[in-house]
Amino acid sequence: MRTSPLIAAALAGCLAFPATASASPARPPSAHGCALKGATGWTDEGHDTDPVRFRRATGTHRVLTLFADFPDARATGPTAPYAAHLAPAADWLREASYGRARLEVTPLHRWIRMPAPSASYGFRRGLTFEAHERYLRDAVTAAEPYADFSRYDMVYVVPAREASEISFSPAYLFDPATPGVTADGTRVRWAVTFGQDMWRWGHKVVAHETGHLFGLPDLYAFTGETHRHVGGWDVMGDIAGTAPQYLGWHSWKLGWTRDDQVACLGAPGRRTVRLTPVERPGGTKIAVVRTGRTRAYVAESRRAEGNDEGAPSTGVLIYEVDSATPTGEGPVRVVRARAHAPGESFTDPVAGVRVDVVAGGGRGDVVRVVRWRGASAGAV
Repeated sequence: MRTSPLIAAALAGCLAFPATASASPARPPSAHGCALKGATGWTDEGHDTDPVRFRRATGTHRVLTLFADFPDARATGPTAPYAAHLAPAADWLREASYGRARLEVTPLHRWIRMPAPSASYGFRRGLTFEAHERYLRDAVTAAEPYADFSRYDMVYVVPAREASEISFSPAYLFDPATPGVTADGTRVRWAVTFGQDMWRWGHKVVAHETGHLFGLPDLYAFTGETHRHVGGWDVMGDIAGTAPQYLGWHSWKLGWTRDDQVACLGAPGRRTVRLTPVERPGGTKIAVVRTGRTRAYVAESRRAEGNDEGAPSTGVLIYEVDSATPTGEGPVRVVRARAHAPGESFTDPVAGVRVDVVAGGGRGDVVRVVRWRGASAGAV
């Protein structure tokens, strides 16, 4: 059983580290030694994201936004307020990615009449892939006379507010084994169909659902207490969280953080690392201690600025990643809700990992990461 963060911190000073832990490697190991392979077959925390099923996260993403109403839920107002409600997502994502991901959104400013009543599409939790694809196909087919789909990489579908049956916002990832949805000689591979929850979540629902198109899993829990794993520390968890900047691990997985911005400890030893806050470009973003074939601990610096201006605390956020844990079951688990301040530590004696926050300040934080035990068999 893992020791709780508070108890582990108290025990840390009582642990005797073997001589191997006192010597730093002669040269910093490659970040590749801390990259994990996915082990779920779908959205997970592995770095080997399927380049066919998922959209690459870097570069410009040309997005066509469609506005849909229904025979039983006809729109009574213009489309402009809908587009304006989601528009800040482009700047949010650009800042979150350090300018390495850009949404180039083109709204088709007309209401597209869907061929079936809104209630017939079955928008309930547990919505099947087939039902979702039918909804997307109907929207694309209705819009095809008015847009050239070959010019776009992704499609967003926004329903009229009158369509209360279209309640939530799932992402659509194509299945290459099926005919799928095509228009203008182009297959629609990636889409988000928004629901009425967009009015509650605001533009950050775009960042969350588009994150799925890039291969990111859900960090909130599908059962039990919803936000027990990461709280509000990543938009893939609590969309309305006060510190929604993508975790440094996600930024690395998506290609927004380079390998040379990752400090890796993949074998017994210790490293002292100066971390630049993840809310800012440049510098070393994460310190990673690999503990097994699919597991690692990550430390990163967080500040109440940029996309995290409402962060509940500042300092070093420490979390465990497991690329074998499925989406919605806690593939990332923050060790405590509050970021760690200088002088504080976290220890997991079972994994043989300790993280000390050595110093902090306006420029970031300094951490010392220690691994005094070899990873489990077959770890690397």
